[in-house]
Amino acid sequence: MAVLAAIPMAFIPAFFFSWFLYWLDRYEKEPRWLLLATFFWGGFVAIIGTLIIATVFEIGFSLVLNDAVLEDIAGGSITAPLVEEFMKGLAVMIVFFLFRKEFDSILDGIIYGGIAGLGFAATENVFYFLGQYSEAGWGGMFTNFALRVGVFAWGHPFYTAFTGLGFAVARTNRNILVKFVAPLIGYFLAVLAHSFHNTSLVFVSGLGSLALVILLEWAGWLIFLGFIIWLIRHEQGLLKKHLREEVGSGLISEAQYKTAVSFFQFGARMAALSGGSYKATSHFYQYLGELAHKKEQLEKFGDEKGNAAIIQKHRQSIAALAPQAKT
Repeated sequence: MAVLAAIPMAFIPAFFFSWFLYWLDRYEKEPRWLLLATFFWGGFVAIIGTLIIATVFEIGFSLVLNDAVLEDIAGGSITAPLVEEFMKGLAVMIVFFLFRKEFDSILDGIIYGGIAGLGFAATENVFYFLGQYSEAGWGGMFTNFALRVGVFAWGHPFYTAFTGLGFAVARTNRNILVKFVAPLIGYFLAVLAHSFHNTSLVFVSGLGSLALVILLEWAGWLIFLGFIIWLIRHEQGLLKKHLREEVGSGLISEAQYKTAVSFFQFGARMAALSGGSYKATSHFYQYLGELAHKKEQLEKFGDEKGNAAIIQKHRQSIAALAPQAKT
């Protein structure tokens, strides 16, 4: 019975938070199948890898420290951050190397890192909920739910977003040294943020200190959200820059241009839904976002084994869909 409750309690909020990240990606959304695969990696592959590697670490700390309290601190402050962020970060690395053409911007890296973190958190929460149920019954389970899904919900996606940010900086930079160093810096920032959370909770001795930890973490998350909003505005500027040319060439209309660069496209989506052209309209604006990003990459990095061809293909798709696209 507890398992039947724990799984939806962990996964339904994780899917909702994943949708929120997907929604934040306003102008050039990542393929849903790839995001789902990233979530799956975080929720299953990363969990299994963590259990195996962490066990080896725990045996080593047990032999060296021979003290239960120190072993717990070392496990939370060193083992968990290093191993968990490495395993979650592998999902971002795989997207970076195998699906490079989908890795177009800084925001993309944050999205993939956050989704991997949410997958990991969902499965980890199932284990925590069941553990609390075995110790304190339903009350313990729901209390743990309130803490892990309510108070500390954005922990794992926040940590792994730094790894994604590192790979994104590498993707959008031509300097070889930056390409090598940025993912490492992102990973260690993820480890540092994760270690801060785990270590600070060890020394919490009352509501006051717990409130301070919560305040610091939420401040960090809100600052990062502000950074994401700035990135969205930057992408909006990128679309304005590169799609203006498409208006001049006659590929798209002025009204379609204004809708494409708008933060909210609600009116166009509703008109398309009522007019029976929702799919065409959705694909049209997705192609426009991808076109702008590919034009930016062509400008910065050259053809990069396919940018010019992709741009031409997007223009053809846009031209075919333009008559059906609502504004």
